[in-house]
Amino acid sequence: MALAAKERKLSRLGSKGSGGGGGGGSFGARGQRAPAGTQRRLFAAFFAFLFAGAVLFGAAHVIGASFRPVLKTAWPSATLNAVSSERGAQQAGMVSVDAVLPSVHIQHAVALPDHVLLMLRDGSLLPASGQFECLYSPVNSSQLRRQPLSVATLPDGPSLVHCPAGPSRVAVSLSLAQSAPVAPLQWDRLVYTALIDSKDNSTVVFAKGMNLRPGRLGVPSRYECVFGRDFSKPKLVVTSPVVSAAQEIFRCVTPVRIRRYLRMTTGGKNSRNNDDKPMLVSIRTKGRGSSTLPSIAQPEPLPRYNKHWRRKAHSMCVCTMLRNQARFLREWIIYHSRIGVQRWFIYDNNSDDGIEEVLNTMDSSRYNVTRYLWPWMKSQEAGFAHCALRARESCEWVGFIDIDEFLHFPGNQTLQDVLRNYSVKPRIGELRTACHSFGPSGRTKIPKKGVTTGYTCRLAAPERHKSIVRPDALNPSLINVVHHFHLKEGMKYVNIGQGMMLINHYKYQVWEVFKDKFSGRVATYVADWQDEENVGSRDRAPGLGTKPVEPEDWPRRFCEVYDNGLKDFVQKVFTDPHTGNLPW
Repeated sequence: MALAAKERKLSRLGSKGSGGGGGGGSFGARGQRAPAGTQRRLFAAFFAFLFAGAVLFGAAHVIGASFRPVLKTAWPSATLNAVSSERGAQQAGMVSVDAVLPSVHIQHAVALPDHVLLMLRDGSLLPASGQFECLYSPVNSSQLRRQPLSVATLPDGPSLVHCPAGPSRVAVSLSLAQSAPVAPLQWDRLVYTALIDSKDNSTVVFAKGMNLRPGRLGVPSRYECVFGRDFSKPKLVVTSPVVSAAQEIFRCVTPVRIRRYLRMTTGGKNSRNNDDKPMLVSIRTKGRGSSTLPSIAQPEPLPRYNKHWRRKAHSMCVCTMLRNQARFLREWIIYHSRIGVQRWFIYDNNSDDGIEEVLNTMDSSRYNVTRYLWPWMKSQEAGFAHCALRARESCEWVGFIDIDEFLHFPGNQTLQDVLRNYSVKPRIGELRTACHSFGPSGRTKIPKKGVTTGYTCRLAAPERHKSIVRPDALNPSLINVVHHFHLKEGMKYVNIGQGMMLINHYKYQVWEVFKDKFSGRVATYVADWQDEENVGSRDRAPGLGTKPVEPEDWPRRFCEVYDNGLKDFVQKVFTDPHTGNLPW
């Protein structure tokens, strides 16, 4: 009852305060009326707030209609000027107003014969190639801008940007780069990559510019390896003797100080932050007039070599180097997987035809494929040597074949049978396999079901042979010519009979495919098709000139023997019984 009476009293007080006589509101728990001055100040503040809100909304409408948001950044003004085309890009839908500008640091620039290669620091992020530009900075001239030719990125490596060739002696940068323009180094005199081999504590250095003869050992005492961040300061470098020199490959002793340093750095990555100069290795000639090659090669440790392992993870692996062969890749991988290949190392030599999309469609649990960016032109032999070292830890045998070459077993034996026969013979280090070259087989268009069933007519005699090698059996110099390595002293090779194993080489396909070979050869010591010096060699098509002009009889050329052996095997083993389709 007392509580009810108190509530009625509060209710009457509230009614009096809110009724007529002054129109003032009730403030506070007790319902007391605020003084008149306070009321005026509150009304003034309230109307000021409403007015400010109206102005703000109106301004927002005008800004949204007439201006674009400003993206604040700590980048240098020169870089912002380079990206000043973002308004047009935003209008075209290329760059979101909320996008975060990527972190791009150019580490090296190399002037290749037909374009400029920019190598970015690990971790640099890039949008699609159409969303930024290559910038060229000639002395006393206005800045030039070009669209990049292509961009290549792998998760565990640096991004590569291929820019069109610019004027000579100009620095190159990117419109998104935070670093200053970089003067390109010349490709014909350059140390471009290096590997640390724990098997013998050596460093394998890959270099252009020493002009060693193909297939011949050089004199190692004429050279030395140089390690350091600045080769122009002799007191800050470490030197070591070269123990072998051949073609483009030098092997030298890895100094103890360098081995200790690499162990202290994570994964051999030498730059602790973007301002540090990386640890590089180069080759220096000795004697009067000595010179050191320019270098971009950071020594990269190979996986730790364990000589006590009795059995490696894979009995058969394959290394290949390719450029713009994405449309043939699925067939090549799926076929060789079926016959017993377990691991693939693909050295991508500047492809721009979507090879990564093809590989992404393949089941990684079934196909163990590693794509490695190899942008160096005319360097197939060096790439194969590089691959042999990388495959050595996990592969007992490695085949070096091209994307248009398919291992074939005409008899009853399999790949595993052949390898098992020679794995028990420790002195056998190489298996040589004959290659039969197939022609267009009357076709004028690419066969829809693949090359293995589409081309069935070939030359009668094999043109040459290719190799399957034991990586542990290779000569330390890593000399290799036309897919053949020199072996260690005491190791031997065997020629595999054609009734047991051979290679179908679909070398002369329809003209649409074959003419791509005129764009350049990857082999260092093989002349390009358009070079006069290559006319008459065993490596080119007989009777073909130096221009990519299709002969009238091209579909009927190179047809001496009809050979359906591999076609019949593929149709029997790979054809889906329900759909009749092949898996590629």
